Amino acid sequence: MPEPLRRAVHQYVAEAVFNCFEVLRYTEPDVAHDWKRMTLYRSTDAADVLTMASMLIAAHCERTGMAPDTLRYYLQTDYQKSRADAREMNRARAQVAGLLGEPAPEGDDRVLAMRYAQGQHRAEDALTPEDDPQKLLTAACLYGLSAKLCDDVDALNSYLSPQMAAMARKVADALEIPQPATL
Repeated sequence: MPEPLRRAVHQYVAEAVFNCFEVLRYTEPDVAHDWKRMTLYRSTDAADVLTMASMLIAAHCERTGMAPDTLRYYLQTDYQKSRADAREMNRARAQVAGLLGEPAPEGDDRVLAMRYAQGQHRAEDALTPEDDPQKLLTAACLYGLSAKLCDDVDALNSYLSPQMAAMARKVADALEIPQPATL
């Protein structure tokens, strides 16, 4: 991968990770008043930024001679879903109904029934980050990184569980803010 492209992709990924952190942050009780607006803003921002990274890579691949069929296959264009697609929204509604234990959608649409069942399954098997080591580590890394960058490690105790706050603090403590090189 050419160095300028690599740097641009890294920048986009870092921006997407920060947006993902913001999604997690706005699920915490101390900012609950804004959760609907901000989780939607930041999750769509993250998706859009990752799309920009994908398209940069795709443009480079196209420029260097990748076959159009191969490029479409790698981009998984058959699976691309639009946030504005009414069918996708109906499917999401069915999954939310399953998550929240509401009645299943009426009718014989197999996809809606499947999404409803997925929602039920996720609700039954949902693990808090504290129950799943991989989720715990991921969340702690995001919270710790953000706290370190904002120089606000002490605030972790105000909105995280004690176990999550302790782990995020360890992550923050392990990070060093790079200093400019001295000549």
